[in-house]
Amino acid sequence: MEKLEHIGIAVKNIETANKLFASLLGRDHYKIEEVASEGVRTAFFEVGGVKIELLEATREDSPIAKFIEKKGEGIHHLAFEVSDIRKRLPEYEAKGFTPLSTEPKKGADNKMICFLHPKSTRGVLIELCEEIRTSSSL
Repeated sequence: MEKLEHIGIAVKNIETANKLFASLLGRDHYKIEEVASEGVRTAFFEVGGVKIELLEATREDSPIAKFIEKKGEGIHHLAFEVSDIRKRLPEYEAKGFTPLSTEPKKGADNKMICFLHPKSTRGVLIELCEEIRTSSSL
């Protein structure tokens, strides 16, 4: 893992949470993005080189809606930047961590992502993420 990339926080209402975090951090969010495949709308703040990702469910069957129903609002996951996520995923699996999917998928903020099951990480949902880089041809 290269660094802590962001902390994901599940919220019921992203507009209300944006106001609270803007007041707390002394800056506005820099992006709002919907990830329809995950049923989530996100807002990002940056402070001290680490991002805070607010996550609001856009449908009742989304993972965030289920999380809030079970645990309430709060920290949902820690995301760590990795290089070559497709290579790293089987390495973590070989160490005994349980991926929630066999292939990375597109997430918010221009990332490929995969989660490690909290049962294999002492109750903490861990997201592995890699910046999507576009290759340019000359």
